[in-house]
Amino acid sequence: MGKNDDLRFSLKARMRSFANAFSGLGLILKTEHNFRIHLSVLLLVVISGFLLGISAAEWIMISIAAGMVLSAECINTAIEYLADEFSPEYNEKIRKVKDIAAAGVLISAIAAAITGLIIFVPGIIKLIKNWQ
Repeated sequence: MGKNDDLRFSLKARMRSFANAFSGLGLILKTEHNFRIHLSVLLLVVISGFLLGISAAEWIMISIAAGMVLSAECINTAIEYLADEFSPEYNEKIRKVKDIAAAGVLISAIAAAITGLIIFVPGIIKLIKNWQ
């Protein structure tokens, strides 16, 4: 096999790549409580978005924020698995790596929450005023 053979497009390899990604998604859904919490909150956000009739631009912002949080959780989980494999016993440097990765999830979740507040609070206030 030549060097250029590895660079050619292969539909079979792309399909295998997608299968691996879906396998990872199944694994994180099955094993990570925080990922399921994020998905539950996202479900509430989606329901709220439909009930409040948010705009297409707001849906785009929600989608980006949700993708950011879920991706950060996936990366955090991957780092945790790798760190635990590399150093199963307590290691202060590994703890710092895990804490920093978790901070990335926290930052993305805070940004998503702020995005949600900016989008939903005006609609909720309008809804409350209409009930009065």
